[in-house]
Amino acid sequence: MGAGTVIIGTGQAGFQTAASLREQGYQEPITLIGEEPHIPYQRPPLSKGFQLGEQDFESFELRPEKFYQDHRIELIRGKRAAAIARAAKQVTLASGEQIPYEKLVLAVGARNRLLPVRGAELDGVLYLRTHDEALALKERLASAREIVVIGGGFIGLEVASVARTMGKRVTVLEALPRLMSRAVAPVVSEIYERLHTSKRVKVVCGAAVSEIPGASGRAHRVLLADGAAFRADLALVGIGVVPNVELAREAGLRVSNGIAVNEFLQTEDPCIFAIGDCAEHPCVFAGSRVRLESVQNTAEQAQCVAATIAGRQNPYRALPWFWTDQYDVKLQMAGISQGHDQIVMRGKPESLKFSVFYFREGLLAAIDSINRPVDHMMGRRLIAAGIPVSPEEAADESVDLKLLAHKGTQNGVHPPA
Repeated sequence: MGAGTVIIGTGQAGFQTAASLREQGYQEPITLIGEEPHIPYQRPPLSKGFQLGEQDFESFELRPEKFYQDHRIELIRGKRAAAIARAAKQVTLASGEQIPYEKLVLAVGARNRLLPVRGAELDGVLYLRTHDEALALKERLASAREIVVIGGGFIGLEVASVARTMGKRVTVLEALPRLMSRAVAPVVSEIYERLHTSKRVKVVCGAAVSEIPGASGRAHRVLLADGAAFRADLALVGIGVVPNVELAREAGLRVSNGIAVNEFLQTEDPCIFAIGDCAEHPCVFAGSRVRLESVQNTAEQAQCVAATIAGRQNPYRALPWFWTDQYDVKLQMAGISQGHDQIVMRGKPESLKFSVFYFREGLLAAIDSINRPVDHMMGRRLIAAGIPVSPEEAADESVDLKLLAHKGTQNGVHPPA
C-alpha cells in the first residue's frame, strides 16, 4: 500500500475530504493533520448557539472520535505542518516528523485579520474563529456589560445579536458606510441596521477605530479617529480573515488572494490540491477567480477533490450560497452579486420577508432572501441551471418561481460553461 492522501487542516474542508474519500471507495491510507487539539468541528455554531448556551461542543463535532478509527483515517491533532517537499512528496511537521504522500490536500483555512491599532493586544480584545476563541468569548460575555463589536459583517453582527439577546449593552462599529456592504445591496444593509437599532444596539458606520485604551493591561474603551469614545468591558474584533497561504508559497506554489487552483482545484503541482477558505478558484458564476468563505463551498470542494483523487475527475462548478442568523431573522444568499448592474425586489422590505434579485447583463446572478426560504431554494435552482428569468418576473409575486425552475429543468437548460 502506498503513502495515500495527506490532508493538512482539520476544519470542515479537511474532514469532508477524508470522509468523502472513504465514501468514494478510496482504500489507500488517509492522514488528517491539524494544529488544533480538538476533534474536527463545525464553526457556524460558535457565534450563535454555543454563545447562548443552546449547544455544547460535543453537539457540533463533525463526527465522534470512533468515526476516524472505523474509517481508517489517521487523525493527527495539535501538530503544525511546517514544510512541503514537493520533489520528495513529503510533509514535515514542526516536530520534525516527516509524512510521505501521494496526493496532498491543503485545507489550511484562514486566520483572523488583526486590528492594527494601539491597545489591540490588551486583555478584553477578542476574536472569534476557533473552539478556544469561542470558549474565551463565552466566558467573558457572562460577566461583561458593555460590548463593542468592531466590524459590521456577518460574524460581528451575529455576536452583537447574541450579546443583545443576553441583555448586554452593545455598540457596533463599522468602518465602511453601511453594514455587510461587501456582501449585500444597500436595502439589505438598511434593514439590518434598522433591525439592530430596534433591539437597542448602537450602530456607527464610517467608524475608524484609532486606539483601544486600557488600564492595568485590560481594555476599557474604544476610540475613533473623530474623537468619539465607547466604553467596553469586552471588544470583539470581526474585520475579516487572511487566507493561510504561507505553506504553499514556501513550497513554490502560486498564491494570490489565496492558493491558486484550477477548475479541478489542483495547484500548479497536480499532486497538490487546495480547498476551502484558503483557495482561490475559477468560478463560472462570478466570471472570475474568487476565494469564498462558506461551509457550502468548503464541503462541496472537498467532495470534488475526493472524487478526483478516487479517479472520477470533475470540474468544480457548484453554486455558492451562504446564510446568517441574527435574532429571528434569517438571511440566505445564493450566487455572486459582484458586478451586478440591476437590482429588483420581491416582497416588501418592511415586512422582513422579501428577496433581492441581482442581475448582470440581463442574467440572474444572485439572490438574497430574508425570511423567504422558498425564494432562496428556487433562486439556487434558477441560477445553478442558468434558467432565464427577467427582472420583471423576479419582481412579480404572481409569477411562480417554482414553476419557472421546473420548466427550465424540463427544457434542459444548463449552467454557464
